[in-house]
Amino acid sequence: MKTRYSFLILLLAVTLASSAQEPRFKISLAEWSLNKSLFKKTITNMDFPRIAKETYGLDAVEYVNQFFKDKAEDTQYLTQLKNECEKYGVKSLLIMVDGEGNLADTSAAARNKAVENHYKWVKAAKFLGCHSIRVNAGGRGTMGQMQAAAIDALTKLSNYAADYGINVIVENHGGNSSYGKWLAEIMKSVNKPNCGTLPDLGNFYEYDRYKGVTELMPFAKGVSAKTHDFDANGNETQIDYEKMMKIIADSGFKGYIDVEYEGTKLNEDEGIKATIALLKKVIEPYNK
Repeated sequence: MKTRYSFLILLLAVTLASSAQEPRFKISLAEWSLNKSLFKKTITNMDFPRIAKETYGLDAVEYVNQFFKDKAEDTQYLTQLKNECEKYGVKSLLIMVDGEGNLADTSAAARNKAVENHYKWVKAAKFLGCHSIRVNAGGRGTMGQMQAAAIDALTKLSNYAADYGINVIVENHGGNSSYGKWLAEIMKSVNKPNCGTLPDLGNFYEYDRYKGVTELMPFAKGVSAKTHDFDANGNETQIDYEKMMKIIADSGFKGYIDVEYEGTKLNEDEGIKATIALLKKVIEPYNK
């Protein structure tokens, strides 16, 4: 009995030590960073986990469904992809879903069809071990009409995804969704634990990006670190990453921040590495 208790105490101590060493923020790789190579077919989605780990030293990935569009229900393919992740010690975090219809469509028929089109990606995300699918709140109509439509669709999709333990998270991805207040109001109305946001630090156009991120972070289940260009000191030229990191930290968020390089002056490899270096620099004070 004494030996058993000693073992349990030791196990608890090891668990607590491991937990204490776990950093608050980690870095993942968004597949869109490699979109040029993927579209050219010099690499494939199946190569993604290996590249993330062996080339960039990252242990988590965020997929884009465009690069395995016809494989959502292909169990053999998904099993192979899952095996690749296990082989390289890489976690699958989420699938960014595009091209499945507008979840803020003011036509109920079109909106419901879009909701149903996402079901297969919920199942694929569950199979791969992801925590979320990223969706878009696109459509046509007034801001009020689209807001009501998005609330309806996200409520339905979140209800479905809850049965699979999957989150439905909305990115500020252009249109009304890039107005932080508009999207935050949708989150408050849906009010479900598995419905949240994926704030993209770069996808604000006519809206103050720092205000927008502040409004979206209370609902965030991930963060997308968009970059385009860097100065001589390695800082992003359009986004104050130190200011953004403080907003992220002040929100209470904990988890992965993804690398999403979208620039043209550096090639993909250089841009990804520059983004990783920048994130490590701004994250470091919060991981002490």
